[in-house]
Amino acid sequence: MIIVTIPAYNEEKSIGRVITDIKQVMSGKKYKILVVDDGSKDRTAQVARKLGAVVYSHPKNYGLAEAFRSEVAQCLKLGADVIVHTDADGQYRAKDIPLLLRGIEEGYDLVLGSRFKGKIEYMPLLNRMGNIAFSRVISSIVGMRITDGQTGFRAFTKEVAQKIDLRSSHTYTQEQIIRAVMHKFRIKEVPIYFGKRAGQSRLIKHPLDYAFKAWVNIIRTYRDYEPLKFFGRLSMTMIVPGVIIGLWLLVIFLDTGRMRHIGSAILSVLLIMVGIQTLLFGLLADMKKTE
Repeated sequence: MIIVTIPAYNEEKSIGRVITDIKQVMSGKKYKILVVDDGSKDRTAQVARKLGAVVYSHPKNYGLAEAFRSEVAQCLKLGADVIVHTDADGQYRAKDIPLLLRGIEEGYDLVLGSRFKGKIEYMPLLNRMGNIAFSRVISSIVGMRITDGQTGFRAFTKEVAQKIDLRSSHTYTQEQIIRAVMHKFRIKEVPIYFGKRAGQSRLIKHPLDYAFKAWVNIIRTYRDYEPLKFFGRLSMTMIVPGVIIGLWLLVIFLDTGRMRHIGSAILSVLLIMVGIQTLLFGLLADMKKTE
């Protein structure tokens, strides 16, 4: 059973075309279409039901992360073996869904539709630069090259849905990838087409707000995923300057025979002490993680 999921908020103008395109592509397969109506004030839910989609409605607008959690929970209740996630605005093409499903058939657990491996019709420069930066950070964290860590076009198995507990209150895209690697799931990227959106995204209120919260989410997940590396690198940003200042003061003392710059000496000691404490936090967190 394949369930194609669509989060939607006030998308009555585009949801009908998206569902119709999916039905054409999925003809002959065992599938359902699930629309999570995230508190829409227009006719999004009515249009989706009229076209045969299963609709689950939130009483108010909770945002992308909560909509995704509802999708996963409802898909498992509906008996999904594979979940395909796409958007309601039509930027991802339904005819690329078989590319995702082919990856699942090849034995991968999470298949990502990469816009940067395929063709991008239009993406604002700020968004493009942010996506590339996010993807490089995620690649560094998980130890494998991810070209599009923010893609909303993806397919994953029910095992991924059952085992990965998403904690973000803002988005799911980066966290699902990182936690999938933590659980040793197999990940693959496939090239897709990304079209130009008509109008502003309704699930993402503001690009800068999204970017800030996404960075916070990545840092938090990195902290939980590799606590020793996270706290170790953080501690080095304090220990190294502390040692450098201390060596500089030592050179002055050896040259003049007098202790000068007392404030700098205090700063050096504080940096080294706080850095060591931070490193100890990392060691304790890493021990707890491996218990």
